[in-house]
Amino acid sequence: MLSVKEAQGKILNFKIRVKKKEIPIISSLGLVLAEDIISSDDIPVNDNSAMDGFAVKAGDTFGAGKISPKKLKLLEEDIPAGYVPSAVLKSGYCMSIMTGAPTPGGCDCVVMKEDTKKEGDCVLVYKECRAGENIRYKAEDIKKGSMVLKKGKEIYPADIGVMASVGISRVSVYVSPLIGIITTGSELVDVRGKLTAGKVRDSNSYSLSAQVKEMGTEYIRYGIVKDDKQALEEKILEALAECDVLLLSGGVSVGDYDYVKDILIKIGANLVFWRVNQKPGKPLAFLTYKDKFIFGLPGNPVSVMVCFEMYVRPLIRKMMGSSRLFRKTITAKAACDMDHKKGRANFTRVIIKKKGDDYFFSTTGMQGSGILTSMVLADGIALFSEDMGDIKKGSKIEVYLIKRG
Repeated sequence: MLSVKEAQGKILNFKIRVKKKEIPIISSLGLVLAEDIISSDDIPVNDNSAMDGFAVKAGDTFGAGKISPKKLKLLEEDIPAGYVPSAVLKSGYCMSIMTGAPTPGGCDCVVMKEDTKKEGDCVLVYKECRAGENIRYKAEDIKKGSMVLKKGKEIYPADIGVMASVGISRVSVYVSPLIGIITTGSELVDVRGKLTAGKVRDSNSYSLSAQVKEMGTEYIRYGIVKDDKQALEEKILEALAECDVLLLSGGVSVGDYDYVKDILIKIGANLVFWRVNQKPGKPLAFLTYKDKFIFGLPGNPVSVMVCFEMYVRPLIRKMMGSSRLFRKTITAKAACDMDHKKGRANFTRVIIKKKGDDYFFSTTGMQGSGILTSMVLADGIALFSEDMGDIKKGSKIEVYLIKRG
């Protein structure tokens, strides 16, 4: 049986042909850049004012204070944003200027409006202004010809703003794979269905859809398929005709009605591995079909979500062109002693608290693979590896953070 690291390696070692497309920048949020972004302009394109106030020469304000203001002659030409001034500022004079407006020749600082008082055709300056104060200089943000954003970067809101500022309206990104989701089992009923003896509402397709959506990736839910070989095969082939990655929950264990693995092999899928030495999620299957990937996930709701986090998510991230495949991890200390049987990896749902510079974790409570509320309460998933025995208070453990903040 494979270890966690061996199973992850088999999945992530597959060569993937990442697809690209050009889209409007506003649609690129959360995707990965497939090209370097080079600026064709200086940003700002000229020196400009960072404040509403008066363009002055710094030397004319030396010694200014509340009791002894400096008086400067106000030129008639004022400078609103978007207007290029024609006058050149001389010593003893000032010009009214708005935020973002180009500074006139001869100006080396802008005194804020609140530090002045207009008096007829003059302005009283009550505060010294140093050279460069309240001026945004040409190219201080971005220099013409410089690389603004690097290929392979995940796109955040500020990146979209920067692309707009350098005149990029469309951008090449790596295409996210389309994910298909099928839940199997004759015991399942729709979320609106009434629970009767032996029946379970389908939560797996909803949690999986949410996990995929959180990544910014598209998905198709194919609904519930009963434990019927022909119906399962037809639905699987339908999904594989449309999707890049297929997620099937349930039907991959060793029960009399666990048909999924056999059906996948029958249609020509290549079984890469089945079963991982872990809890929860031991009966995990990974297969390839032509240029597509298939995960046979367990049926228990916690197992499904944990296996997605540790195996499916990294592959999707790789297919999206990302270099950061796994969730962010921290090293946290056990808040108390915990039992752990050596010889099998355990993904324990934990709550994280910070005390000083250290993080501490405690379990969410009952850790059964059917206790879905353990994922609701969890800030992270702590990996107790195969070679670990009981966890002692203060032991340092790697924790994958599954929530923002």
